[in-house]
Amino acid sequence: MIRSYLLLLFCVTLWGSNFVFGSMLVKEFPPLFLADVRLLFTSLFLVLYAWVTRKFVKIKLRELGLLVLLGLVGTLANQTAYFNGLLTTDATTASLILSLAPIVTAVLASMFLKEQFTLRMKIGSGIALLGTFFVVGIGAGLSISKGVLLIVIAMVTFSASMIIIRKLTQTMQPFITTVYSTTVGTLFLTPAALLTLDSSAHISHEAWAWGMLIVTAILMQGVCGIVWNSQLQIVGTGKAAIFLNLQPFVAMLVGFLLLGSQVTAIQAGGSLLIVAGVVVASMRKKQSVQTAAAQRMADGPNRCNV
Repeated sequence: MIRSYLLLLFCVTLWGSNFVFGSMLVKEFPPLFLADVRLLFTSLFLVLYAWVTRKFVKIKLRELGLLVLLGLVGTLANQTAYFNGLLTTDATTASLILSLAPIVTAVLASMFLKEQFTLRMKIGSGIALLGTFFVVGIGAGLSISKGVLLIVIAMVTFSASMIIIRKLTQTMQPFITTVYSTTVGTLFLTPAALLTLDSSAHISHEAWAWGMLIVTAILMQGVCGIVWNSQLQIVGTGKAAIFLNLQPFVAMLVGFLLLGSQVTAIQAGGSLLIVAGVVVASMRKKQSVQTAAAQRMADGPNRCNV
């Protein structure tokens, strides 16, 4: 069990660091080009792994429609908003905004999947939103920048993609859903990325930038997804979800160490409120945990979309 916890902590540490690495890479590559190349390497890794392990399955027409929708919302819209948002939003603020995704997902699930939105969820949502107000409201002088709005859009589209994934995993295994959705999303993103390139676009020729791009794509969006899914079956979704709340703190720490980003008292206090709100909203009665387990297994590998 300790080995499983360490592996989950390893994944969450990399996912939290992803905000910082994204902030570094977006200065070396055009946003959509960066997102597309990362997804190309992720798709190649996942397709190769699925081929070696013989996990490919035939896609039904309904599943194809959901995959197309997922590619448009969860990849094209999400990645466009995320990397453009990182141009003007620091990694810490971005990670804190995106940590609201579980609550927004719960709200959307109550609207489109008819899942219950309990009083506990409402209280937790209120606490988390108060924390977000501290971070992007008071902390930003009560002014909402374009970058912050783009990160909010990235968070909402990520939550929407979770709803689509839950529909897909009713008939498909979570891993192969990730493979197909990532590949389809890449097909949508590639022409958009190429259309935005022009002669003035800055594409880095630095070896470290390309190395970081490729390694983070394969490690964070490929390997971690596989590891996370495998450990969910051992630890359970309830305990694993607790680890996900560490991402904002990892982003703060790595941002401080690598970028010298200062962590303000408002950010620290807001992050505690956000994490507390997400924990309260995510708490479930024991009898409901097993019922929700299979459905939530798909959430892990796709958290790295952003």
